[in-house]
Amino acid sequence: MAFFGRIAAVLSRMKAGASSEKGEAREAWRDAERSGKTLAIDAADQRLLKPLPWIGHMPPRSQMTLLLAVMIAATVALVVLASLAFRLSARYSEMRAVSTEMQMLSQRLTRGMNLALLGDVEGFDVMEDAYVRFGNNLWSIEAKTGFLMEVPASLETVSQIWIRTFVPAAGKPSIHSLLDQKGNLVLLAERVNQANSADGMLSLLARDFAQVAAARLPARELSTAYQVPLAVSQMSRYTNSLLSGESYNPEWVPQLLNSIKRFRQLVNAFIAGDAALGIAPVGDTDLVRLLRRMSEQSEAYSQLQQIVERNNEGLVDARVASLAIQRDAEVLLMEAINLADFYERNTQMRLSAIGEVLLAMLALTALYLLVRVFNQETVRRRLASEAENKANQEAILRLLNDMADLADGDLTVRAMVTEDLTGAIADSINYTIEELRSLIIEINRATEQVTRTTSEAQRISQELLDAAGKQSSEIENTNRTVSLIVDSIQGVSASAAESSKVANASLAAAEQGASAVDNQIRGMGEIRVQIQETAKRIKRLGESSQEIGEIVELISDITEQTNVLALNAAIQAAAAGEAGRGFSVVAEEVQRLAERSGEATKQIAALVKTIQADTRDAVAAMELSTQGVVEGAKLSDAAGSALSEIGKVSGELARLIESIARETEDQNRLAECVNASMRDILAITELTSRGTKSSAETVGQLSTLAASLKGSVAGFKI
Repeated sequence: MAFFGRIAAVLSRMKAGASSEKGEAREAWRDAERSGKTLAIDAADQRLLKPLPWIGHMPPRSQMTLLLAVMIAATVALVVLASLAFRLSARYSEMRAVSTEMQMLSQRLTRGMNLALLGDVEGFDVMEDAYVRFGNNLWSIEAKTGFLMEVPASLETVSQIWIRTFVPAAGKPSIHSLLDQKGNLVLLAERVNQANSADGMLSLLARDFAQVAAARLPARELSTAYQVPLAVSQMSRYTNSLLSGESYNPEWVPQLLNSIKRFRQLVNAFIAGDAALGIAPVGDTDLVRLLRRMSEQSEAYSQLQQIVERNNEGLVDARVASLAIQRDAEVLLMEAINLADFYERNTQMRLSAIGEVLLAMLALTALYLLVRVFNQETVRRRLASEAENKANQEAILRLLNDMADLADGDLTVRAMVTEDLTGAIADSINYTIEELRSLIIEINRATEQVTRTTSEAQRISQELLDAAGKQSSEIENTNRTVSLIVDSIQGVSASAAESSKVANASLAAAEQGASAVDNQIRGMGEIRVQIQETAKRIKRLGESSQEIGEIVELISDITEQTNVLALNAAIQAAAAGEAGRGFSVVAEEVQRLAERSGEATKQIAALVKTIQADTRDAVAAMELSTQGVVEGAKLSDAAGSALSEIGKVSGELARLIESIARETEDQNRLAECVNASMRDILAITELTSRGTKSSAETVGQLSTLAASLKGSVAGFKI
């Protein structure tokens, strides 16, 4: 439907603009015929089209390629030449800065070496830093000296001196000889300073020793004692001479070692005695004290002696290396200055500006000629385009004149096909007219078919709409009936649920009664057991009371015998006269006790008989109670059995009621599902009714649109 609508709109616009397009096309064609203009080349274009010398006979593309290649080559050569000159200038400037730094490093190297020879740690650091940086700078200059760079003679001289004096080699002292002796030189300087610090006190002690010895030693030892101050003076002088001249002087080593050994020999001779020198041990305490203090003060000389003896060879190598460095340092400084001057001169030099100017002129000339050739080609293309545009304009006007009738809706006309630009357009227009003619015929046929089909669709849609209304009414009635069924089933389900609750309550009550009966049976069993146990205990009590009776009878017999014995004793006491009076009193007392015991025994016997009678009665009562408990237990068992049967019946009843409740709930759910399905069917039916009504309206619109489309294409002549 939308497709037919778009076609109708297009055809309407084509028909509306047909008259105006026809008039404009005819007017343009008449103007072109009246003008009769031809293309003409003016003087400026003729001068511009004049061919270039030497290469004007070549095609324009070849001319532009050649000129572009010349311009690029000249530009590249100019850039390379300028870049090379700049790089060489920068390289020389960098080398000049490095060589200037080398001048400073050569001086620092000498100054640091002089401090290092005196045992200064900072001097070693300065010397090593200057040595490393000087070597790196020299290596950097040698590595960067390359293509198009002149190698100065001063650089070769510096390199030779560096290799000869500073680069380490086997059997040759170098700056590494100094660095290897860093610890020894520092320690040597410390010991020399310590010795110089102790020298004043040591000299004073030596003079005091000589003065005391002059007064207390024999004459044969006095000359030897005077040698002690002399030895101290020699040690001090030779120690200072060892590092004189800002360097280690090995020629003073033998004198220093001999003076130290001589001093030690003299001190030890006076302390411990020495037969070779003819000196006995000194017994004077003042002299011994002075000798020991001198020995303590000369400890720095002893350590100095050990250092020199162990490291003399290395210190000599360091001395030789320092002399060589001192000798060549000045030469290094001068050659570094010459090297900096050489690089300064080369930094100020420039390549010939003539080559740069020529290359620039060549590039600009090639660019000018390239622009001129490009302008010539532009003018040629413009003139050719103008001529082609004029011919195309004439052909277009001719084509518009042929198509004037087509604008009126006549599809029987055909455009004339020529060899011009419009030939292919005319052929395409003819093909389009033929296709449009076929399309309009097909549209007429389709609109008639649509009209017939829409009429039939309207009739069917109306019938469907009526049937849907009737179906909706029937479904509403069915839905109300199903709702009533659902309500009834829900009531049954509620009653079944209530019955299930009552049955469950009955079952619970029966179970509680059975449990109470069971508890009663267990309680009566326990009572029976307790009564039996009590009866046993009472029976044992009766037996015990019987035993007590027997014991009481035995006591009664003993009492009677005691009474007889007391009587006999009284008779015997009476027979004894005055002598047995005390015994008679005792016998009478025993007789009275026996009588009292007899009375008590009779009372106990009476009580025992009473207890035995009560015990027999209690046993009889217990047996009767036991029989009653047994009868009660039997009755409780019967009640428990009855309650169990009641519980079983109640449980079965509760199960049946629960089953009925579940079935009722299932029926309720099914009824609700049916009710929901009926509501869905009703909603679908209503939706179908609305869709059918909408379809009927759409079919009516389609019929109207088909009529409109048929009216739109009625104006075309086919």
